[in-house]
Amino acid sequence: MKAVRKLYVLIAALAVLAPAAHVLELPNKLALDGALWLAVQQHLYRGWGPFIGAPLEIGALVLSVVVAVLCRRDRRVARAAVVGAAAYAGMIATFFVFNAPVNGVVSHVTIANLPPDWPLLRRQWETGHCIAALLGVIGLAAAIRAWLS
Repeated sequence: MKAVRKLYVLIAALAVLAPAAHVLELPNKLALDGALWLAVQQHLYRGWGPFIGAPLEIGALVLSVVVAVLCRRDRRVARAAVVGAAAYAGMIATFFVFNAPVNGVVSHVTIANLPPDWPLLRRQWETGHCIAALLGVIGLAAAIRAWLS
């Protein structure tokens, strides 16, 4: 059981890294013009979501549920794991509400047909990552609490 809780903390820590990095990049990314922002979206971030972000967030959600079930008799651990599960479910939902729609638009445009409201797309995408980072920190704190309890 201790190994599962340690793995839970490790996956939780990894799951928060990408959204936190987006938050740290935010001031500089807000200064990009449309062409450079589009290039970053289309080239720098390609493949991160399906190969890194999604597996880590889903893994953290699954491990939260596993810890909650395995430790259901220890209320402190189970409660912390349930909080973590809610945070990771929220991260996944945030992606589908905020980020996926922008990714869908950005994958099909060029600088020649970049929508005039592209700053709104950027704001939506960045907002999603800010929310995900906050939820990731909550999830990590819950995982740590479950591990230490």
